[in-house]
Amino acid sequence: MSSVNKVILIGNVGNDPEVRYLDRGIAIANFNLATSERGYTMQNGTQVPDKTEWHSVVLWRNLAEWAEKYVRKSMKLYVEGKLQTRTWEKDGQIRRKTEVVAENIQILYRPEEYRNMNANRDVDQTPAGQEVPENVTLEESDIF
Repeated sequence: MSSVNKVILIGNVGNDPEVRYLDRGIAIANFNLATSERGYTMQNGTQVPDKTEWHSVVLWRNLAEWAEKYVRKSMKLYVEGKLQTRTWEKDGQIRRKTEVVAENIQILYRPEEYRNMNANRDVDQTPAGQEVPENVTLEESDIF
């Protein structure tokens, strides 16, 4: 039996994507995405507060370049991908970070300020909800 590594998130972008280019010209983008659960009141009157979870999202190649143009802080996004954990050593301590390696992204909502800002900059606008122009499927060999 095979296994499945699939993540689907709908949340708000916490920071503009940080994009860099590797030696071979391959683009990689990183940003944080916040997902929230609404608080509630239990039957006994106990208040359970809202809970926000932060996710590190990684984009590669064309998807990273697309995000550099169109994704901005506060946008609501649909992100689909897989979980990947990196391990490294720093100052003698082993560190780990679990990230969502995105394979598909859709803009669900743009704050009005970004619509106006992009209109003034003559940037091609992707309508809210439109998928990334290219269907990007990544293999591990594409990433490393």
